[in-house]
Amino acid sequence: METKPSEISSAKMFGGYNKRYKHFSPTLGCSMTFHIYFPPSSSPSHKFPVLYFLSGLSCSDENFIIKSGAQRAASSEGVALISPDTSPRGLNVEGEAESWDFGVGAGFYLNATQEKWKNWRMYDYVVKELPTLLSDNFPQLDTSRASISGHSMGGHGALTIYLKNLNKYKSVSAFAPIVNPINCPWGQKAFTNYLGGSKADWEEYDATSLVSKFHNVSATILIDQGGDDKFLHDQLLPNKFEEACRSVNVPLLLRIQPGYDHSYFFVSTFIDDHIRHHAQALNLNPML
Repeated sequence: METKPSEISSAKMFGGYNKRYKHFSPTLGCSMTFHIYFPPSSSPSHKFPVLYFLSGLSCSDENFIIKSGAQRAASSEGVALISPDTSPRGLNVEGEAESWDFGVGAGFYLNATQEKWKNWRMYDYVVKELPTLLSDNFPQLDTSRASISGHSMGGHGALTIYLKNLNKYKSVSAFAPIVNPINCPWGQKAFTNYLGGSKADWEEYDATSLVSKFHNVSATILIDQGGDDKFLHDQLLPNKFEEACRSVNVPLLLRIQPGYDHSYFFVSTFIDDHIRHHAQALNLNPML
């Protein structure tokens, strides 16, 4: 099994390159793909900081790379973009593809504890396996300087991973994140199946619960949320996270963007702000 990543596609964009890789993941027990956007480099010895972007329900590693337009700002700011997949694939677990909001394409960035879904360990894949894989195989990346972002389910992943690993990431941002999954239908369905019935286990992957425990946050958390997002009031619940942040003095910039929906039309409109937010935290803009 080839654990070393092999390049399967490459396309030039804004002076840099979108490259897609395939590798066998020991964490997940299957082959996985991921994308890296390498900004243009003036020197072969230059090392880029990295921004991980976690995608949402039903997405793969391709959606963000194709639809967001993030490469323009990443190129000018000198940030490498890392876009992993959203779940294991090809394991043929019974029921894995029956619904778009659970199983394949819906890993929720947690480590499942239920036997049937034991390969669903996207938390360990994103936090442990992928950074090691990148630092071992791509000398042009400086994985010690990392930030994390995401959309919807991926926003949930970014926030929870950041809060539990404040020493590993310089900053976090999210687009329309599922911030309180223990209190919404998407989260309750996923957590029941992946984690079982213990609400205490659920809270380990709930940003609104976690922020009261891990609140030594130095960089402002940036969240953009579309005001016309059809999932706003029953699934996303940003006000719950806002209240939790306020109660422990965690710096949060929550921007409700009037008229915008849940799609990549919304993400691509505000992605430049997020790239700049992370570039600043990664010390790429010392003058700011």
